[in-house]
Amino acid sequence: MTTIKSMRWLGVVTCAVVLAVGSSSVLAEAHATKKTTASAKSSTLKKSSGRAALPNRAVDPCLGAIVVDAATGQVLAEENADAVGYPASVIKLMDMMVLLDQVSAGKISLSNAVTVTAEAAKIGGSQVYLKEGEVFTLEDLMYALMIQSANDSAMAMALSVAGSSAGFVEMMNKKAAELGMTNTKFNSVHGLPPVAGQGPDTSTARDLAKLACALIAQHPEILKFTSTQVRNFRPNATPGPFVMRTHNHLLQKFPGCDGLKTGYFTAAGYSIVATAQKGGRRVITVVLGSKGNLGKVRDAKAMELLSKGFAALPPLPPPPVIQTVTTNLPAALPVTEEPVPETPHMGWLKIAGIGLAIGLVALGIGSFFLKKRSRNDF
Repeated sequence: MTTIKSMRWLGVVTCAVVLAVGSSSVLAEAHATKKTTASAKSSTLKKSSGRAALPNRAVDPCLGAIVVDAATGQVLAEENADAVGYPASVIKLMDMMVLLDQVSAGKISLSNAVTVTAEAAKIGGSQVYLKEGEVFTLEDLMYALMIQSANDSAMAMALSVAGSSAGFVEMMNKKAAELGMTNTKFNSVHGLPPVAGQGPDTSTARDLAKLACALIAQHPEILKFTSTQVRNFRPNATPGPFVMRTHNHLLQKFPGCDGLKTGYFTAAGYSIVATAQKGGRRVITVVLGSKGNLGKVRDAKAMELLSKGFAALPPLPPPPVIQTVTTNLPAALPVTEEPVPETPHMGWLKIAGIGLAIGLVALGIGSFFLKKRSRNDF
């Protein structure tokens, strides 16, 4: 009897073990299926977005940084400033450089009408939701580029000016070469991750500082765009305008800050080119590839470098000394006497003197004849 009970218990345990193993297999298979499905979904999303995967170059606190004197380009402090990273939307500063060069040359005007194409309207990321066929002035789209970091605006202007995005990228790279940005390569007009088969936009903190110095020196009007924090786009639209708000929080956080541009995507990290003015002097800092905390680490690093830059500025040269010119001339020049002009009464005296002389001569002659006559009478 005891043996039969033992066998029953053994059977129960065996069944339990089999059920447990079977359940584990089912759960594992289900997990694997779910993971495969998620992976397939992710792959599908990547394919649909058309963006290539990039190696991550963001580090904590940043990949590279620099601060320079805006007037001279002198480096005031730097940290790994030649490390190559992805500048993301910071490259829109080069968009502005090329566009403002064209304006200065008289080839285009801020009032030029730009018609939105289908290619511009379909660009993703940060945008002002341009629609094919809409028309805006170049100036309106520049504000959208700098405040909202609008990728669709960048494409619309590039197509309007160069006829193609490739043509505009060529203009960007030509300008970079002129500025000595030797470690920079542009492949897009907006800074988004590259599409399949395209290389990423790359640059360094040092190169971006060169761009910022040249942009402010050659086109100081850039600060009008980069210092604007809020602006309406489509102001007359129904039910209301699209309100653009700057991505540059240093405009509020750091005294004297009036630009320039932020950038971000996951593999690139958070970047910024910032400038501020204090006491009539200006510094520029670049923080490239910051990993941390939704841009807060980047912003803190940028403010630290701006402060460090102002503290490290060399003293201004003393004002020029105005020297007095000494000569060998005598202290006082000799005064030359001029003839005193005749007054009117002196002329009458001369006339009277002449009349008196004539009268005396006449009197003498008369006396002579009188005496002669008297002798003849006797």
